[in-house]
Amino acid sequence: MSATVSASVRQELLANAKTVVQQLRTRLAFAVRGRDEVIDLIMIALLADGHVLLEDHPGSGKTTLAKALGESIEDVEAKDFIEPFRRVQFTPDLLPSDVTGVSVFDPETQQFHFRPGPIFAHVLLADEINRTSPKVQSALLEAMAEKQVTVDNHTYRLDDLFFVIATQNPRDQVGTYPLPVAQLDRFLFKIRMDYIAHAAEVDVLRSYRDRRSAAPPDAPRVTRDALIAARRAIDEHVYIDPRLSDSLVDVATALRKSPEVGQGVSTRSLVLLLPALQALAFMKGRDFVIPEDVNALAPHVFSHRLELAPGVEDVNEVVKRCLKGPMESLARATMK
Repeated sequence: MSATVSASVRQELLANAKTVVQQLRTRLAFAVRGRDEVIDLIMIALLADGHVLLEDHPGSGKTTLAKALGESIEDVEAKDFIEPFRRVQFTPDLLPSDVTGVSVFDPETQQFHFRPGPIFAHVLLADEINRTSPKVQSALLEAMAEKQVTVDNHTYRLDDLFFVIATQNPRDQVGTYPLPVAQLDRFLFKIRMDYIAHAAEVDVLRSYRDRRSAAPPDAPRVTRDALIAARRAIDEHVYIDPRLSDSLVDVATALRKSPEVGQGVSTRSLVLLLPALQALAFMKGRDFVIPEDVNALAPHVFSHRLELAPGVEDVNEVVKRCLKGPMESLARATMK
């Protein structure tokens, strides 16, 4: 937490961030009904500068949710061919250059000019990411980790807001390429979207005309700069107790040593978890992180990174058991 900013300025920065979050959340809840928990996780990932993998059956609202987020962001000073929202439909015949862009020769100038691909966006929807080849999947690795792409030995920067929402259907295995561990590790969350409740599904049917033609009038689009400022305010002014780092390493060690786990979580996952915890605390109305925040987010962060031992099926239960001891110790330490 910054000590050089006055309390009034700090409160103003967090209040502005709260307004941005409320506007975005209202727009997403208007477009997709019955997905409050998923929307909250999407918002946390966006504020924490992470990426999200959505997984479930076709027609569950994955694409609608991603599109609604992309269309909720505007850039008043668009620069360097970056669009607020781009969508890539991943198919078996897709090439890496179809995503990153390609150098095109101009016979008039006798020079090559870079033609940017759809990856140059604030929000990129990678639809059915497991339907394309590993070669194309790997084209996203550099972009997701370093916010840049390299084409013909030239490196091009992506925008600081760059955010990937990838979707996949786990039940249709024909013609798919499972994401490798290195790719999965780039995603902050892997979110499984189950069927929505009966009342929410009825609401979807009754409101489909309104939702396809309009946005909520009380929630204008947010600017790219406002989102970046919200990220910075949360990062600088939501407090994390230094002892939390020790506890997270203890959790990771417990997972790596557990006989139920074949491969443990990476250090990267712990680093990505920290800003996510700050974002969750902020969305809960706090300017400090508590152990309950770790219990809430750890299964979403760790489950897709773990390889379980033969015969073990419930990854979330494994994570919860390994969380229990370190989080109880942290809670006792912070209460003193």
